[in-house]
Order: sequence, then C-alpha cells, then structure tokens
Amino acid sequence: MNGCEAVYLINKTENNIQKIEEKTFCDLEFKEREHLQEWIAKSPNALGEELLIRQKEFDGFFDTSERLDLLALDKQGNLVIIENKLDDSGKNVTWQALKYAAYCSTLSKNQIKDIYQQYLERSGIAEQAEDKLVEFFDNVDYEEIALNKGQTQRVILVARIFRGSADNFV
Repeated sequence: MNGCEAVYLINKTENNIQKIEEKTFCDLEFKEREHLQEWIAKSPNALGEELLIRQKEFDGFFDTSERLDLLALDKQGNLVIIENKLDDSGKNVTWQALKYAAYCSTLSKNQIKDIYQQYLERSGIAEQAEDKLVEFFDNVDYEEIALNKGQTQRVILVARIFRGSADNFV
C-alpha cells in the first residue's frame, strides 16, 4: 500500500470498523516455497482462472540448474509459468520469468505429460497424467488435446509489490 490506502475489518453486529495493521508475509514468518507456493499449488484458481499445476520447482532445463516455481496449464493448453515472490518482486523477476518461458517453449505434448506424471508420483498421487489431462480438458480424447501449441507460454508473477511499478516511486 502506498500510505493512502488502508484495510478495515467490518463488524456488522456492532456496526463499526477497525483499521487492520498491514503486515508483510515476512513479518508473519511465511516462506515463499513452504507457504506461498503450496497455497497456489493447492488452489491455483486463486490466480483468477482454472489452472492445472503440473510441476513444482521445475528444473528440467538443458544445461542450467535454474528452477521455475510452478508450471501449469490453462484451459487452452498453454503452458503457464508462475513465479512467486513473497513481498517484493525484486528487480529481475520479469527477466527470470521470460527466461523460463523461453526454456519451456520447446516442450512437446509427451514431455509435458511426462513432467506431469513425475509430479503426480512425487506427490503420492496414484493416477496417470494422461487421465488427469483428459479430465482437466473436460474429457476430450487425449489425442485431441493440443498442448503448448505454437509455443504460447504465459507468465503469471505473484508478489505483494512489484519493483518499478508507479506506486513505488517517490
């Protein structure tokens, strides 16, 4: 918040409001991977659309040890790269996310399915990735599902404050 805004708790029974003190995730001792990433992985619809999380901490890039936070699919079959920052985006988050989108641009349908299968197995889910994909795409036959067609990756950045935004300039 920029100092002009505030958040209030409304008590309808007592007909009053009370200003709530702003706290950061760090103030509350939340962690990026342990908390924020898990919240989104468990409830990706919190990002405003139906997404299928396919991998956490994905590091399957050739010749690099970098990891993207969450890899998802949207209902159109596009890969969605989700990069999380707890409170402050940092100055390189955009570049970082674009780099991950470029890394994912060549993933084939079978590679995407295999990555998802690894995620399911690591998560202790005894289902087949192909079946879960069919279910996500409203029971369309697997052969008819187009994934990462035309290399149309999307990026979602999650942070409380994005460095360089107009609200951060004095």
